[in-house]
Amino acid sequence: MYSLAKRLSALRKRALSSGAACAVLATVVPVLTIGPGAAPAQAAPLPGGLGPCVPGSCPDPFPGIGNGPFAGRDDGINIFVGDDFLVRGRAAEAEGRVVVLDAFDQNKDTAAGGNYNLGIAGVGSRVPPSVDTPFLTTGGDVTVAPGQTLDTTGGLDGERGIVRYAGTLSGTITGEPQPDPDAVDPYAGLRDELTAASRCYARVDGQRRTPTGTAVNQGSQTLFTGDGTSALQVFNVDFDMVAAGGGQQGVVFAGIPADATVLVNVFGTDRVLNTYSGGIDDATDPLNAYRERLLWNYPDATTVELTGTGQFQGSFLMGEQSSLTTVSLPGINGRFFTTGSLTHTSPAGGGGGQEFHAYPFDGDLPDCDTPPPTTGQVRVLKTDAESGEPLAGAEFELWRETNDVTGLQTGGTDPDTLVTTCTTPATGVCSATTTTGTYYWRETEAPDGYRLPDPNVFGPVELNSDNADSGVQVEAVNTQSPLPPTTGQVRVLKTDAESGEPLAGAEFELWRETNDVTGLQTGGTDPDTLVTTCTTPATGVCSATTTTGTYYWRETEAPDGYRLPDPNVFGPVELNSDNADSGVQVEAVNTQSPLPPTTGQVRVLKTDAESGEPLAGAEFELWRETNDVTGLQTGGTDPDTLVTTCATPASGICSRLVLAGTYYWRETEAPSGYPLPDPNVFGPLVLTAQNAGTGVQAEVENTRTPEPPATGSLTVVKSDAKNGALLAGAVFELWRETNGVDGLQRTGTDPDTRADAGCSTDEAGRCVFGDLPLGEYYLVETAVPEGYVLPGNPVTGPYEVTEENSDRGVTVELDNERGEPCKGKNCKGGTDRSREASRV
Repeated sequence: MYSLAKRLSALRKRALSSGAACAVLATVVPVLTIGPGAAPAQAAPLPGGLGPCVPGSCPDPFPGIGNGPFAGRDDGINIFVGDDFLVRGRAAEAEGRVVVLDAFDQNKDTAAGGNYNLGIAGVGSRVPPSVDTPFLTTGGDVTVAPGQTLDTTGGLDGERGIVRYAGTLSGTITGEPQPDPDAVDPYAGLRDELTAASRCYARVDGQRRTPTGTAVNQGSQTLFTGDGTSALQVFNVDFDMVAAGGGQQGVVFAGIPADATVLVNVFGTDRVLNTYSGGIDDATDPLNAYRERLLWNYPDATTVELTGTGQFQGSFLMGEQSSLTTVSLPGINGRFFTTGSLTHTSPAGGGGGQEFHAYPFDGDLPDCDTPPPTTGQVRVLKTDAESGEPLAGAEFELWRETNDVTGLQTGGTDPDTLVTTCTTPATGVCSATTTTGTYYWRETEAPDGYRLPDPNVFGPVELNSDNADSGVQVEAVNTQSPLPPTTGQVRVLKTDAESGEPLAGAEFELWRETNDVTGLQTGGTDPDTLVTTCTTPATGVCSATTTTGTYYWRETEAPDGYRLPDPNVFGPVELNSDNADSGVQVEAVNTQSPLPPTTGQVRVLKTDAESGEPLAGAEFELWRETNDVTGLQTGGTDPDTLVTTCATPASGICSRLVLAGTYYWRETEAPSGYPLPDPNVFGPLVLTAQNAGTGVQAEVENTRTPEPPATGSLTVVKSDAKNGALLAGAVFELWRETNGVDGLQRTGTDPDTRADAGCSTDEAGRCVFGDLPLGEYYLVETAVPEGYVLPGNPVTGPYEVTEENSDRGVTVELDNERGEPCKGKNCKGGTDRSREASRV
C-alpha cells in the first residue's frame, strides 16, 4: 500500500494529464500529517497536494514571464496566508488563486492608481484560474479602501473571478462576491500542516537537516554549491542574503543536477533577502532555470523582508505562525505559502508594480508523512502568597524553547519563540493548547496591589506525549505590595521681623536630607535632594506634601524691599508618622532693606540688516545673571534666572523695568522670513545706579532668508491615437538634460540625469512629475497600457520648464496606437504623437 504522501506524489506527477485528480487536489485538503520525525525514506510533495498545477488546463511547460495570450488555466492555490493579507504602497498584482484564513485588506498609495489585480495579471505566467471559480477566499473580512478597486476580471470581457468571504465586504470589487461563513473550512488544517512540514524540512530529531551542499555569502553574491549528484539538494542558511551594508546581491547556484529539487532552509528569527537576481527572460537569467523545483523554507522567522530589484524565482514556505513577511520585490515567481501574515508593498520612495506570478512547485521534498504532532495544555496558575487564592489580572507571555540555549531568551539575534499572551481571569489560570516541547511562562504585569515577582519567569515546563492528555502546569505566586508610604505637609512661614505679618514674594527651595551628612548640601558630588520650589503667596506660607524624612527650607530670593536672611537655610525639620497628620512648620523672618532698590529699563532693538528698519515678531527671553558664572546659563542644576519673555511690536523694541544688575537678551524665534542669529544671546547689559535713568539697550540685526529657487512641473496626458480616450497604465521615466549634448543620452560615460524612475498614468490618463528644477527634460515611455504598442522611439522632448511657466507647469499630450496580436508593455513598433499643450 502506498502512503498518502506517495499517493499525492503520484497524483502530482499525473497532474498535467488527469483533470479529475487535479480537481481533487484543488478543492479538498487531504489529511496529510507532518511532523519532525526521522530522515525520510522517500520523496513527497507539499501538504494538501499544494504545489503542482491543477487543471483547468495546465501548460507543459509553463511559459516564461510575459503578457501574451492565456497559456492555460491553473486551479491550484498559488498564495496561502494563515493570518492577514495586506496590500500597501504601490503593489500591483497577485496572479493565481489566493486563500487567506483571516482578513484581506487593500489600502494602497493611490498615487500609483487604485487597482489591485488578483487572479489575472497583465504580466506573469498568464495561467489564471478557471472562470467562475474562487480567485480569493477569506475566513475574515474583505476591505478595499475608498477610491480603490480589487479587480478579479483582468479588465477582460467574459472573465469573472469569485470573491468568497466569511466576514464582511466593504469597498469596490469586480467579479462575483459570494458571502460564505464556511469559506475557509476546507483549508483550515493547512496552516498547522504547513508549519509542521516547514519544521520537518528544516530539522530531523531536533537537529538541522544535513545539507548536501554549501551556502556562502561572498558579499556581491550568495553562492549555493551542490554535490552534483543528489536528487534533493539541501542547503542551510543562517545569515541575511544581503551585500555589505544591507545592499543588493546576486543569488547563484552551481553543482545542481538536472531535474533535482533544491531545498533552502533559512534559519533565524529576523531575515532579509535583498537581491537583483531573476529576470523576465528565462534564456538569459540562470536563476530562472530552478523556478519550479526551488523551495525557500523559513521555519523559525517571525519577520521576513524580501526586497530588491529582481524578478525572484522559486516558491516560499514560512512556517512560523506569528510571522510577518513583507514583499517589495518587483516579482515573486512561484507558489507563496505563509502560515503568518503577508504585506505586499513597494519600497519606501521607490517605484511600484510589485507582482506575484503563478508558477507551480513540482519538486520532491523529504517525506514528512508521520503521525500528527501531539498537543496538550500548558498552564500557569496565579495565586496570592498568603492565602493561596487565585488572582485575576496578571499578564503573562508563553514562550517556546527554540534556540537550544538553556533558559528563556526574549531578545537578541536568536530569541526563543513567543507563542501567545494572556491575562488571568477569576480562576487565576492562563492556558494554551500547543505542540509538545519545552515552555516558559513570563509574567509581565502583576495584578493590582501586587508586586511583580523577581524572577518573573516560571519554567521550564516540558509538554510531552506522556502528559499531553492532562497538560502541564506551573504556579506563580505573588506577594501584595506594601502599604503606601506615610505622607504629610512640610511648611515654611515667611514673616516681617518687626510686625510679624506674613510676607508674599519670598522664593524657597525644599530639600530632603539624603546624603547622611549633617546640614544641607546643595552642590558637590553628593548633594541632598531638591524636592520642589515655591514663592510665598499672601498668606506667607509655602507647603509641600511629601513622605516622612528630614527636610530643609532654603530661601533664594527675599520679597521686594527685604534683605535675604543670613543664614538663608531653615531646618532641619523632621516629618514622621507621629506628626504627619498635622505636618511640620518652620518660620523664616525677613528684615526690610534700608533703601528701595535701583530700577531701570533693559531694552533690545530688532532691525533688518539691509534697511535698518525695525522688525516685529522676534521673540526674546530676558535673563538675569544670578549664578555668578560668566555668560548666560539657561539649563543645568544652577541656571541664571529667566525674567520675562517678549515679542517685538512694530517698533522692534522689547523692554522691561528691572532691578539693577547684569542681564542678557536671548532670541528664541526670528521674525517670519528671517533665520535665527548665531549666536542668539546678546549681552551682558549692566544696569547700574549711574545709567538707570536712561536704561541699557542692545541692537540685534537679522538677515532675510533667501527665496527658494523656482520649480515647475511636467504633466503627461496619454490617450488612444484613434478615439482620443484617456489611458491608464502607461509608464514614463523623466530625464533631465545635464551633459550639454543635444538629445537624450541615457548611457555612456556622461549620460543625462534620470529625474524620476517611473510614473504611471492614472484613470484620467495623467501622470505628474512635480517639484522640478528649471531646465530641459525628456520623457522615456517604458510601458504601455494593455492592448497598445510601445512607440518605435519611446523618447520625446526636450520640454522646457522655465520660470515663466513654473506656476502652471508644462503639459505634454501623447497617444498610443492599438496593437494586434502583440499586446502590452513589451510590444514595440508603434508611433507616439507628441503634443506639448502648454509651453512658454
